[in-house]
Amino acid sequence: MPKANMYQSLHTTVMGPHGERMEIQLRTEEMHRIAEEGIAAHWKYKEGGGPVAAVAQQDRRFAWLRQILEWQKDLSDSREFLSAVKVDLFPEEVYVFTPNGDVKELPRGATPVDFAYAIHSDIGHHCVGARVNGKLVPLKTELQNGDLVEVMTSPNQTPSKDWLKFVRTSKARNKIRHWVKEEQRQKSIELGRELLEKKLRKYGLSLKKAMQTEEYDKAWQDLGFTQGDDMLAALGYGKVSAGQVVSRLLPREQLEAERKPSRLGKIAEKIRRKPASAIRLQGVDDLLVRFAKCCNPLPGDDVVGFITRGRGITVHTVDCSQVQETDPERRVSVEWDLRKKTVRTVKIRVYCEDQKGMLAGMTTAITNHEANILSATARVEPGRQAINTFEIAVQDLEQLNRIKQAILNINGVFRVERLRGK
Repeated sequence: MPKANMYQSLHTTVMGPHGERMEIQLRTEEMHRIAEEGIAAHWKYKEGGGPVAAVAQQDRRFAWLRQILEWQKDLSDSREFLSAVKVDLFPEEVYVFTPNGDVKELPRGATPVDFAYAIHSDIGHHCVGARVNGKLVPLKTELQNGDLVEVMTSPNQTPSKDWLKFVRTSKARNKIRHWVKEEQRQKSIELGRELLEKKLRKYGLSLKKAMQTEEYDKAWQDLGFTQGDDMLAALGYGKVSAGQVVSRLLPREQLEAERKPSRLGKIAEKIRRKPASAIRLQGVDDLLVRFAKCCNPLPGDDVVGFITRGRGITVHTVDCSQVQETDPERRVSVEWDLRKKTVRTVKIRVYCEDQKGMLAGMTTAITNHEANILSATARVEPGRQAINTFEIAVQDLEQLNRIKQAILNINGVFRVERLRGK
């Protein structure tokens, strides 16, 4: 069976009569031409008047080239494309079996996810688990020569960005990257739609009606986009602002009137900013939501979103000094999705007396409230005051406050403070 780059040869090593080792390679004439001159040798052979192979054999020879062309379509970055091709040029292969007895060639270190994509892209996209030699194994398990692999799929499963950490084949990596980019684009379109809808409501307009006007088509064309969805995606990414779009949809007189809102208009705007119309945070795994390191918000904190160019929404606490200095046009109301439990890390600093058993008491207070301690440091200042810093994992602000109170109840503790930032 030839390698992905069409190299094919039989190798063996023998011992000579005087103990010298000799490597022997067995090839046909055509196999030798491809090994010495590369796959381009096929054209040289054909142009020289040699016999033309059957259609099925031609398909097998050029499958690798067709696969390269497919990768080039999926990858817009030339550096990513070159990296993808290098992976399959000279790999060490393993050969594994499908349940039907077919042999699949994969690079060494390949996983069940690579195997699934080698069968078909749809199987890879919907892969939820795998059995290797009849046993359930994690998807990141490295396959060995002769393994019998069975992939389990679910129509509800989609590729995970984490798969990129362990897949080995270019096909799997490129298909996953393509899926993630498309998913991120759809999320950015939804976010852009909501941001533009919110902006238009200030002028008593709906996005649905605006999208049916000639001005809307002219707006995305003026901004350099090829279609309306591209403009909405750019809004979600923060590459353009809702104000830039609206300024192309409405006459100047209407825009100027909005800049000087009436007292009633201010009240209406406060109502519109109620959390009912806010963007809900779907957790730290959301591709378009990031949490600011400067203030490190926890579920339960009052928060505000800021549209960061090219990165979606960055969430800050409302009292964060950095967000106060940002452009109000790029701020958006957000609220925590408390239906989904998440774990966030936070640092606290404890000032206390330097006495025996103090550290043990503080760690007990933390663990008794079902929080994990990720790291701890301690130092003693002049005057026998100890300063202890803990990094802990909590679910929300309420849990953190209970922990702080429990530590404060320890005899000898002066103060407990939450540290902002990471």
